[in-house]
Amino acid sequence: MVRSNAEEAPRSPNDPVVAMDAKLMVATDSGDVNKLKELLKMEDAMAMVVVTAATSNKPSKDDQSRSGDIDPLLLESACGGSLQDLNDLLKKPPIPQYQESLGDAEEGVDHQAAAGAFLKGVAANGDTALHVAASNGDTQDFLNYAAIIHDGDRGLLFTKNHKGDTPLHCACRAGNHEMVSRLIELAADRKFELLREVNHRQETALHEAVRFEDGKTLGHKDRALLDADIAIGEVDKIIKCVNENKSPEIVKLLMYTDTQLANYPADGISPMYLAILLEKDTIALTLYLKSRGNLSYCGPDGQNALHVAVLRATDTVMIEKLLNWNKDLAKKRDKHGSTALHFASSLNDFFGYSPWVRNSSRSRLNLDIVTKVFEANPAAVYQADRDGLFPIHVAASLGTRSTIEFFLKKSPRSAGLCNADGRTFLHLAVEKRMLNIVSFICRYPVNWILNVQDKDGNTAMHLAVKGGIFRMCCALLGNNKVQLNLSNDVGETPLDLSRRMIPRGLNYVVNSEEQIYRALYSFGAKHSGLRWDCIAATFRRPLTKQEEGKESEKMKDATQTLIVGAVLIATVAFGAIFAPPGGYRADDHANGGTPTLAGRYIFDAYMMATTLAFLCSSMATIGLMLSGTSLVNLRTRAINFNISVMFMLSSLTSLVAAFSLAVYMVLAPVTRSTAIVIFMITPLVQVYKNVERIIKWALLARPLCVRKGRIVAMTKLLEGALFMMLVELWPLIVITVWAGIARIRTHH
Repeated sequence: MVRSNAEEAPRSPNDPVVAMDAKLMVATDSGDVNKLKELLKMEDAMAMVVVTAATSNKPSKDDQSRSGDIDPLLLESACGGSLQDLNDLLKKPPIPQYQESLGDAEEGVDHQAAAGAFLKGVAANGDTALHVAASNGDTQDFLNYAAIIHDGDRGLLFTKNHKGDTPLHCACRAGNHEMVSRLIELAADRKFELLREVNHRQETALHEAVRFEDGKTLGHKDRALLDADIAIGEVDKIIKCVNENKSPEIVKLLMYTDTQLANYPADGISPMYLAILLEKDTIALTLYLKSRGNLSYCGPDGQNALHVAVLRATDTVMIEKLLNWNKDLAKKRDKHGSTALHFASSLNDFFGYSPWVRNSSRSRLNLDIVTKVFEANPAAVYQADRDGLFPIHVAASLGTRSTIEFFLKKSPRSAGLCNADGRTFLHLAVEKRMLNIVSFICRYPVNWILNVQDKDGNTAMHLAVKGGIFRMCCALLGNNKVQLNLSNDVGETPLDLSRRMIPRGLNYVVNSEEQIYRALYSFGAKHSGLRWDCIAATFRRPLTKQEEGKESEKMKDATQTLIVGAVLIATVAFGAIFAPPGGYRADDHANGGTPTLAGRYIFDAYMMATTLAFLCSSMATIGLMLSGTSLVNLRTRAINFNISVMFMLSSLTSLVAAFSLAVYMVLAPVTRSTAIVIFMITPLVQVYKNVERIIKWALLARPLCVRKGRIVAMTKLLEGALFMMLVELWPLIVITVWAGIARIRTHH
């Protein structure tokens, strides 16, 4: 504070400067010194001012924020709870600033004021000696230590460190039950004020007790105890039975002192929410029983304890208890508009994050949670969040089939609920690539939603085509109620959209975009209502200069990759021609220098296979060389590239055949069974080369049977299989036929 020994009448700025009597002005702390300095600037230059700094009962904010000014001896005694050291320090506190202001004379020194100032020192984190003592021990010495400090300065009990924690926060965090009791006792008639003090995180000491005390999760074995009619006064007995003598003592102490404490703070995370979040069910039960049900369930961002209980649940025990305590929790929404049913719908059936490993017990638990929350508030099924998503949309986006099936049984009309974009849960399942949901809906009797169009006019089929999801398209095609010729707002049917999705220029025919277009076309899908010349002008226009440049680069990159394989096959085939199985005849025999196995059917087949492998790979190399150079026009390069790919695949088939024939020739005379097994497994190379095509044909089998009938479907599949075998296996036909002809001519 700043005080003057005389009052001065206000003087106008226009009054002349006159001589003034000297005034004595005293500053009791460093903050007041700064005020005096400002005041000096406005005073008359003739005025004589005397400034005296004395010890204040309350340090300024600058002093409080200054770290490291606690005396090391005091800090050491606080950490160890040494009463003797504390008493010695308080008898003659070592305060250099105080001694300097007094000089060498000690007569008239107020030791009580000096001790109070000495105890105000803070550590680097803002802890006073009382904070340190409360954190470090729970013995009688520490309790007496805290009492002595409190007697020296009663304000320290409410002093906060840099985190806003009082000594009571520190004692609860350390689990010092006796210290907590002593601090509450020291607070006397201000104990409610102390208990309800919040730190910078807006948490009371009860939050710290909830966070750091043990609190076992309640299981099914405790259900009978919890469901029984329990008197409020039997809390200790209940907790002891449930938690095996590990009851939350500090929580009980705090709640016994202030039964309303679980309601603080009014906004923010409540102790009950924190207990559920940390899966400490026994503490949650203690809070409810000690408060007699008068407590807050609030959490961050508008959530409540039921929201987090749904996410943390390992069973439905705590969810049932929360709903019994306060059924309105199921109606509350967080800041995103999500109810507890939204949270329950977000629980999926997968173990961890792997969609391939299902955990049936977890799936049943998720469904039980959804059931409990739904029964508490069935209307929540029809309540959207801020993004317009209903619980059924949330379940669909995560592929939770059991939850969707539950909603459809309990509230069939929820199937048609649309989000802000006008999309049903089927649209969302397609967009999120949840095949299990789409397949389930295509077989479930809710066919009327299959053709619902969103605000852009897109059906589920449009979205599946746009995403290039072949399996999703096959699932939708497997239901003949799905219409294939609906146009969206820009006039595109699924066939138009699929044709537009195919990249311009070179394209792998087995890519999903290409296969989706072929599938839709084969199922009778039509383009939009345009003349065919307009459609051709849209999809078959010449490439622009920019597109030609990109196409040239794409072809160049593909050529560089494929030519390595072609050259490698040609090299292997060339070496195999001059290193036949069985070796050569000696020079002193008839036909010396010729292969020993010449004239056999297998040998002739082997030589033809090796020759075809060399020829096809050589032609592929030539074609790739032409397709990779920019000297040739783009159309010719594309033709050479496609032919080269065909020859390269044929050379690979021939090389595999040559390998199996060579192994059979060498091993058949001595270990026929091994030779046969190797001969039979080598075609796996061909299977792998066409595995994607085979899988996609298999996926189309069911939609073909549904839409075209079994006979037509089998006919189409057989035609496709025969054509593929002819294209892929023609080298085997040549090899077999030539070996037979050579064998016949040899006999003649």
